[in-house]
Amino acid sequence: MPDAPPIDLSTIPESQRAAVLAVLQERDALKEANRRLEHLVAELNHVVHGKRSEKLSKDDRQLAFEDLETAVAEVETRKEQAAPSATTPRRSRQRNLGHLPAGLPRIERIIEPANLECPCGCGRMHQIGEDRTEQLDIIPAQLRVLVDIRPKYACRTCSDGVTQAPAAPWLIEGGLPTEGAIAHVLVSKFADHLPFYRQSQILARSGIQIDRSTLADWAGTAAFHLGPVVDRLTEHIKSSGI
Repeated sequence: MPDAPPIDLSTIPESQRAAVLAVLQERDALKEANRRLEHLVAELNHVVHGKRSEKLSKDDRQLAFEDLETAVAEVETRKEQAAPSATTPRRSRQRNLGHLPAGLPRIERIIEPANLECPCGCGRMHQIGEDRTEQLDIIPAQLRVLVDIRPKYACRTCSDGVTQAPAAPWLIEGGLPTEGAIAHVLVSKFADHLPFYRQSQILARSGIQIDRSTLADWAGTAAFHLGPVVDRLTEHIKSSGI
């Protein structure tokens, strides 16, 4: 579709210029969004039907669909924000209301009206019910420092020595990580497919400078200690008749 000819705002009454300008801005934004969608659709067709489509993995194809869905959601949100909800029907969004696991901790926020005095002047209003809505909130991985303090005790009247609890065993003696930190690195690497260099970048955003080679050393140490577990699982699997 060819672009519409430019509109001369000087020919429009002053009282209507603001509304016309808003419509023009919305039109330009939608045109830009449509161009982006057309570009993504072309890329998606190339991924699905191109010469190398058979060589692409399922994850590679899924990435293309995710980009397209993200662009569509952006366009729909732009339309909802630009047009009144009374005149523009909203797209049905995928929601999971009522299906959040009961075991998740719930933080209740009570939102009270600004004024509870009855408009007729008969006093304070009483609560007759409530509406509850649930939203899924995500707290990024929280980094913390575990500080082991081992007090030393000695007798003031004799010199029989100093009493102190032994240090807790460390997976990496004198190292930085706890067992939980190493487990997080391993899950991120082998379950979430996050290479060590990306994990290093993620930690750097929290002010923790850990080189990828250090993360690799942690994984190697963990692999050594997990060796007996893997061997026992292998024996169990081989003893099965299937």
